[in-house]
Amino acid sequence: MRSSNPVFSRRGFSRDNGYAGFNAQQPQAGGPAVGADPYASNPYATNPYAPQDTQLGAPQQARGNAMTIDDVVSRTAMTLGTVVFTAVLSWLLLPVDPANLTKSYVIGVGAALVALVLSLVQSFKRKPSPALILGYAAFEGVFLGVISAVVSTYIADGVVIQAVLGTMAVFAGVLIAYKMRWIRVTRRFYGFVMAAAMGFMLLMVVNMLFAVFAGGDGLGFRSGGLGILFGVIGIVLGACFLALDFKQVEDGVTYGAPREEAWLAAFGLTMTLVWIYLEALRLLSILQGDD
Repeated sequence: MRSSNPVFSRRGFSRDNGYAGFNAQQPQAGGPAVGADPYASNPYATNPYAPQDTQLGAPQQARGNAMTIDDVVSRTAMTLGTVVFTAVLSWLLLPVDPANLTKSYVIGVGAALVALVLSLVQSFKRKPSPALILGYAAFEGVFLGVISAVVSTYIADGVVIQAVLGTMAVFAGVLIAYKMRWIRVTRRFYGFVMAAAMGFMLLMVVNMLFAVFAGGDGLGFRSGGLGILFGVIGIVLGACFLALDFKQVEDGVTYGAPREEAWLAAFGLTMTLVWIYLEALRLLSILQGDD
């Protein structure tokens, strides 16, 4: 089983195509279930970073080279910090006045394409590359800075700070709900999120094709009542992605993933937060534009 996050779904915190979070035997208090083979449900049992205590039911002590929550937090802070820094720079330095609006769009779209290429390259690499991940974050920040400046200047003044606060609120809410076990990531939950995400993306692609060939707003999924509905759905899907990502991180720490995997966690979490921010920005723009 894999996460819905495009990074985790390519590699994830697993070996032999397994997913630690959905094995039949769940770890209890940091160790395998009593009576179970301690390595049957441990996807890292065959790698040098895996815990070496073979006593049934014994807590698994991570080695010095194993990933920790602090590693994930620090790498995520670096990646998100790069996104924010380049977004602010692009907002301040790139023109968004009517005379140079086309230039701004070209720069923004170009940065988005570079970020997409870097994310795809990283997704197909065997090991996380900090240079690729931070490069992705830098170009993604340029795109976000340009699109945010355009939206704030020409569509809805002040909407950017609202979208940022909304993204932070979603992250905090999902994290609290996950830690309190109000959200339980199960096989059924994973299947539902994946099916919903595929349906959502398919509709967005169809809408884009109609907009390109028929003009206007296509099927209307990006404006009006339908736009509001799909904006809410997009944010809810982003929240579900966060829950899946938290589960992947939790399992990676529990089963002794290599420390370098913290970069992969940061990459995936950043992509999910960018998704939520863009959906929030679009939803708020529609709501304010209708006022």
